[in-house]
Amino acid sequence: MADDLGNQSRAGERQTRRNPEGSRRALLEAAIAEFASKGRAGARVDEIARRAGVNKQLVYHYFGNKDDLFRAALEEVYGQIRTRERALNLAKLPPTKAMERLVTFSFDYLLHHPEFIALLSDENRYGAFHLNGSPKVQSMHSPLVELIRESLDRGVREGVFRKDLDPIDLYISIAALSYFFFSNNRTLSAIFSKDLGSPKAVAVRRKHVVKFALSALRPDAT
Repeated sequence: MADDLGNQSRAGERQTRRNPEGSRRALLEAAIAEFASKGRAGARVDEIARRAGVNKQLVYHYFGNKDDLFRAALEEVYGQIRTRERALNLAKLPPTKAMERLVTFSFDYLLHHPEFIALLSDENRYGAFHLNGSPKVQSMHSPLVELIRESLDRGVREGVFRKDLDPIDLYISIAALSYFFFSNNRTLSAIFSKDLGSPKAVAVRRKHVVKFALSALRPDAT
């Protein structure tokens, strides 16, 4: 047994020396897939290492324990969506177009990234235990809030947006309009006896979400 552990450790060291960033990236992607599929409780470190094609010891080398790895996975999925949001260039668009782009992006991102929903839903079951210990995630949101605030301020000055809108409240509302639809799609389909996951149903919902959100921004919506 001791010889086996020694061999595994030496193999992990060799993998680290050859391509440390590649090994870490492979483990992170494998962890996201495993946690999204089985949750933090059901995911296994052995399986994550197998998915990544690296030695199990590298999990502990790069990330520490299983909770640390789950936190890193959350930070990664949040980082990905925040990066994409910053690339929307909201400041370069007219206020209404900026908000339309943000709403459609939020909807489309959740449509194509079910792993984001899976990890967030799991983290809520843990009372945000992992995120509360992550200043990194908290710091990601400030730039986005400021981008929304700037677009709202421009919209107010141009007379196309209400004056009583808070950027954080607005972002939560935009996210909720799409998040609930995707996170509860199967139960909603069951209770309404309608396939809400079909391409047609998704397209109808997307159009509704955009129209609903933009209507709520107008001055006459107060």
